[in-house]
Amino acid sequence: MHYDVFNGDADGIISLLQLRLDKPLDARLITGVKRDIQLLQTITTSDSDSLTVLDISMQKNHAALIGILESGASVFYADHHQSGDIPSYPNLEAHIDLDANSCTALIVDRLLGGKFTAWAITAAYGDNLIAVADQMCSDIGLNDTQAEQLKELGTLINYNGYGQSVEQLHFHPAELYRKLLHYPSPFDVFSDTSSPYYALKRAYDSDFKAAINLSAFRESGALRVFALPDAGFSHRISGVYGNWLANESPSQAHIVLTLTAEDTYSVSLRAPLNNKQGAGSLCALFDTGGGREAAGGINILPKHELDRLFNVVDEYYR
Repeated sequence: MHYDVFNGDADGIISLLQLRLDKPLDARLITGVKRDIQLLQTITTSDSDSLTVLDISMQKNHAALIGILESGASVFYADHHQSGDIPSYPNLEAHIDLDANSCTALIVDRLLGGKFTAWAITAAYGDNLIAVADQMCSDIGLNDTQAEQLKELGTLINYNGYGQSVEQLHFHPAELYRKLLHYPSPFDVFSDTSSPYYALKRAYDSDFKAAINLSAFRESGALRVFALPDAGFSHRISGVYGNWLANESPSQAHIVLTLTAEDTYSVSLRAPLNNKQGAGSLCALFDTGGGREAAGGINILPKHELDRLFNVVDEYYR
């Protein structure tokens, strides 16, 4: 059995898309909502199995990864989140890049020698690496209109990954991956009126209208905090809304709180675009938290910990 294990956001989906456009493979797909990152715990393997693992933190999956490697299964692992100590096993091929201006799809793009760079750019836009993606568009000769198309598509694919459960998503990430696998180039998506792009655009426009006019819940020179209610649109929009806020005010950090129960929140943190560091480490100070340098999240944060979160983030970026 081969397993393709990937984050349900734009980076995870498009990383796998590039690999399977290059080398098709019959595989069992293991994925979920964006915040469902401990995916290796769901797999039991033997020495005849193999895995491709994309865009999930090795640190958060360390124990399960060791068990898989000890079983004799071979693992290809590419990621840009917190890795911890990378295990040394002959059956592990690890490609880890923690640079704040990298993402998993860009790692895969380098490994494939740029065979599907337009898709990699789409993922970079989805991960809010706007300057990196803009430069790559220029490097391969895309015009401004084409760059905007890839930016919108990356944003929409990323938007689809956010939710409390897959039932809140417009497409299960595995389903969205399978649909996108029909398009060797992201530009093919726009010419097909039945593609996922059109359904996601309608849904995104509706959800974003509900959040766009919110006032800051709390603000300082270094930090802006926005709070969303416990509603389907809130959980779907939280990540891309955080990216939008970060681009709107690049010198400030941004926290998007989404109410998940009477006294708990999910948290999306974006480091200032002018200082893309520390977000994942700050979120890791809290149970269920983690991420990467430019962006982090906390799955469940009790209300009584809000002030602590605000203070550590504000102090770090002040």
